[in-house]
Amino acid sequence: MSELASFHDEVFPLAVSFGATGGPERRNEIVSLISGREKRNLRLSQSRHHYDAGTGVKSLDDLHDVLSFFEARRGTLHAFRFRDPFDMKSCRPGGAPTPLDQPLGTGDGIKTRFALTKTYGAGADAYLRPITKPITASIRIAVAGVERLSPADFSFDEATGEVVLAGGAPGAGALVTAGFEFHVPVRFDIERLSLSMTGFKAGQIPSIPLVEVLP
Repeated sequence: MSELASFHDEVFPLAVSFGATGGPERRNEIVSLISGREKRNLRLSQSRHHYDAGTGVKSLDDLHDVLSFFEARRGTLHAFRFRDPFDMKSCRPGGAPTPLDQPLGTGDGIKTRFALTKTYGAGADAYLRPITKPITASIRIAVAGVERLSPADFSFDEATGEVVLAGGAPGAGALVTAGFEFHVPVRFDIERLSLSMTGFKAGQIPSIPLVEVLP
């Protein structure tokens, strides 16, 4: 019986994710010239995040939760949500999201859709990371610095990763901003779990590699 890969709208066990390690990967092509200089080219326009959740398994219950989650996802087949312990908000990790955190674009009197992104850096070197799996209830939106407080004022389109504003398009020059919490879409990057008992009611999975699924 075959089964097509898909995205399961389920969150990897939070207690385990808080102890995970990992971060972004950048792939560049570096060529050394005869002169000794280097020629560097960007291979991927987006960073790709990798994690190892094995370091987050602290108990037998954690082990069971991961085992159950792995089986339900059919191993590497289905992607899912993962809460990055280091980068999970539109603001700094210790802060609370505000509707002014991240610029999404400028109104032109016509456009009502704005891609949800998080900006790293500033100016011409800034990197805009697409946020495709926000925690929808956490999204806050402001237009020209004024928060749109009613849930009916906007929605999030899961298919496109865009915030959709209701009640008319922002006027020309009006800055649209957002605050939010988010998950990273990932899949297991291993075909087999290796489980072990380390003591009474304690379990261990030495490595649980996860890799981001890019949009």
